[in-house]
Amino acid sequence: MNAAKAEILLLAPDLLGESLALQLTSEVPSWSIALRSDELNRHPQLVIWSLDSTESIALLHQELIRLQEHWQPAPVLLLLPASVAIPAVDLLSLDIPGLLQAPDLNTLREAIETLLQGGRVVRLAQANPSTPPPQPAMGLGQWLLTSGLQQITNDLQVIDALLVPPPDNLLLRLMLEGRQRELQSARSLLLLLWGPLQIGLADVQPLGQRQTTVSQPGDLTIDGNGMAITVRERNAIAVWSSIQERLSQAVDAGVSNGTGSLLAIEGLQPERRRDLLLSLLQQLDQVMARLRAPSVSSDSSNNLPIDAQWDSLQPELRRQAIQAMAGSYVHLPRGDQLQPVAQHLINASDLSQNDDDLPDPRRMLEPLVRDQPVLVNGQLLPADHPKALLQLETLVSNWLVRSAELISAELLGLCGDWPELRRYLLDERLLPTRDLERLRNQLNNQSRWQLWVKRPVQLYESQRLLYQLRGGSIAPLLLIEPRDEELRRLGWWQQQVALLLEARDAIAPQMQALVQRIGDLMVVVLTQVIGRAIGLVGRGIAQGMGRSWQRGSTNRG
Repeated sequence: MNAAKAEILLLAPDLLGESLALQLTSEVPSWSIALRSDELNRHPQLVIWSLDSTESIALLHQELIRLQEHWQPAPVLLLLPASVAIPAVDLLSLDIPGLLQAPDLNTLREAIETLLQGGRVVRLAQANPSTPPPQPAMGLGQWLLTSGLQQITNDLQVIDALLVPPPDNLLLRLMLEGRQRELQSARSLLLLLWGPLQIGLADVQPLGQRQTTVSQPGDLTIDGNGMAITVRERNAIAVWSSIQERLSQAVDAGVSNGTGSLLAIEGLQPERRRDLLLSLLQQLDQVMARLRAPSVSSDSSNNLPIDAQWDSLQPELRRQAIQAMAGSYVHLPRGDQLQPVAQHLINASDLSQNDDDLPDPRRMLEPLVRDQPVLVNGQLLPADHPKALLQLETLVSNWLVRSAELISAELLGLCGDWPELRRYLLDERLLPTRDLERLRNQLNNQSRWQLWVKRPVQLYESQRLLYQLRGGSIAPLLLIEPRDEELRRLGWWQQQVALLLEARDAIAPQMQALVQRIGDLMVVVLTQVIGRAIGLVGRGIAQGMGRSWQRGSTNRG
């Protein structure tokens, strides 16, 4: 009977270790937990190391390496207290199968079961407060610009909060919208005249936040709700299952727009947004399974590279997502007869469009289909590593949002001449034709501005805007990565925008030096020439007044 028990070594302070061992063995009698190595009957299947406190990530990393080398191949589960001085991003860099922060008994038991089955578990209670790096001192002009932008942003956030929902008083609504346009124009003028281009992206953020996440590939942003990752097995299928589960939970939590720009998906009813994203996620799961399956047919498409296969499957994936979202058996009146909604949407939509801002699909497909390692900050990590998994999750969520945007833009166009379809798919505020057409025009203008101006700027600055599903909203993430090949493929007008940026960067230092020299010259002129001249004039006046006073005194005497 004892031979069948799982041997677990628990390294913890005496009282804590005895308490945990007693509670765990009482819940799971098939576990044999030893508090010291000499109590083991055989090599342990799992090593649990509980820490009261830790200050140095380097020392912790060295101790974990020694522990893993001594007890290999047994996995190591590290238990941390609720308050840790080490940032969460550094904790995720530890190459250990299990990492729990302040777990309860049920969480600990589930983590042990997962690790005994060969999986990986990460649970961080919350984002650790870390000291921000010191910022360089700002000059007076930069300080004035930054403070002005912050004040404008704060006022815009207040107005946005007052306009959601719109006030019933029409005069108040018009005044707020006018003030909003005035502030946006003032911000654009400030950025155009004085600000560096990247400051303009500081307002692409959810309401209430103060900065946009600018990240290197693999850098992580962990919110205050903590993070939980569970991978049942350490392979590509288990990693994809974990990502799919996490994204499904994010979609179920609600999808609001936290990007600071208009999104076509906002025009859909909340239920339709959720159904569209979940159906896209489900279709993506089927595409992953199809790409993962070995080729047994003579179809030439199966012999194509994985990115070519992916591109060929996109139109069908979107058609299936529309059918699942609209409902296969839903019919709505149009004129004197009932028409199937899903079939009409599929036939009338152009589903072969591509989004040029999507990253190379191989970065997402190779690890999730072929179990290839992921490049994170210059390191090749397995797909089940927390940093690699979160990077893959970001790529999948970005594809999810951008695909939903392409479909939603098509649906908005098709609802214009079918009122019943508008009631079925769109948000109630878009039922008036004027509001629907206004939104479509705004989306078209935003798309043109993005294509002709913002995209060349992002390419030249090696930035890529990704969308994350996080905290019940769609959040932006600026990824820093080389995009030279895309920059070379730009059209003539877009290349002129990039050329203007390059010319500005080249001329700005000379102009700054010229202005500084002119300022120094003005200081010299004002102090050395005009100042001395005024001093001489004043001295002459004083001397003249003194002589006049002396003459007057003499005459009186």
